[in-house]
Amino acid sequence: MDFEKLKNSTKGQLILSVINTDEIRAIVQECIRDELEIFFNNSKDPPKSEFITRNETASILGISLPTLSAWTKVGTVPAYRIGSRVRYKRNEVEDSLKKSNQLNLKLR
Repeated sequence: MDFEKLKNSTKGQLILSVINTDEIRAIVQECIRDELEIFFNNSKDPPKSEFITRNETASILGISLPTLSAWTKVGTVPAYRIGSRVRYKRNEVEDSLKKSNQLNLKLR
């Protein structure tokens, strides 16, 4: 029994049917699988505009804090001042890392 076909073809109607436990189990598993897939697809990546600290940024890039400061000054990694603190956008840091890796590959 295809649950989607039954659901779409019976809108507004009450249908009584004999369903065995295996069919009920299959329907419930399908519904749970669909909901879990939606949940995990929506929660895999952190928000792309998430602000991260200098320490987190240096860790992602695999560099020291003085190197991060130098890269920020020359514009390699864009930074944002929020109050008295410096923050970086995670997606921009990841993009800088990709560009850096591409440049290193071209130089070899």
